[in-house]
Amino acid sequence: MDRFKDYKTILFKREGRILTVTLNIPDTLNAVNAQLHTELSRLFIDLNDDPDSDVIVLTGAGRAFCAGGDIDWMQDAIDDPRKFEQTGYEAKRIIFSQLDMEKPLICRMNGHAIGLGATIALTCDVIIASERAKIGDPHVSVGLVAGDGGSILWPQMIGFVRAKEYLLTGDPIPAPEAARMGLINRAVPEEKLDEEVYGLARRLASGARKAIRWTKVTTNIALKQLAHSVMDTGIAYESLSNVSRDHQEAVAAFREKRKPEFTGD
Repeated sequence: MDRFKDYKTILFKREGRILTVTLNIPDTLNAVNAQLHTELSRLFIDLNDDPDSDVIVLTGAGRAFCAGGDIDWMQDAIDDPRKFEQTGYEAKRIIFSQLDMEKPLICRMNGHAIGLGATIALTCDVIIASERAKIGDPHVSVGLVAGDGGSILWPQMIGFVRAKEYLLTGDPIPAPEAARMGLINRAVPEEKLDEEVYGLARRLASGARKAIRWTKVTTNIALKQLAHSVMDTGIAYESLSNVSRDHQEAVAAFREKRKPEFTGD
């Protein structure tokens, strides 16, 4: 586990050749702050290089998978937009390294997956969710462009028309409905989640390792080409929206527990 000893916001637990990786800031529903974002940007590289695992299960501590961006972290980037340059670079590393990882990656979506949390979930190879979970990308609800992966992944999974409806409104989708439309693999009762996730993980761990890995690699080529062609534009537009008045208004409204009053600026 030495490879992972410096992680502060992520936990690691082994069962044979299966490694469970847990986002671990449960007090804030695993909302992504600067520390977690930086750790996510190197996580999938370290997981790929780990010689003692063949299958990765990714989940969240507590009642959420990941609630998206931490509101204080957002305010920091508004106050000092230069910080968003690091965020943008890390955002690309997260998606690119997740798609580059050869080992099967199963999302155990134990609770809501929102914003970047939804993107990380949808970049996994198989997504199995609790029936109580919801998934959504509400970047626009906080005045930001969904540039960190949502605009790439959602249209590939549920088609452009339906994807744009959800990306432009930010509305969350209950897991059973997300499964019906093909956004995730399946939604199961909470008490069956571990049985479903680890049943699949053990099956993959006992399979033909090279064939499984390289089938994933081949399948991901098209997604990687798309991601590399779109991410720079998405991050650039998200950076522009970071300094918009509407984003500042949305962050202020969230803190003051009121509805934002957007002006279009």
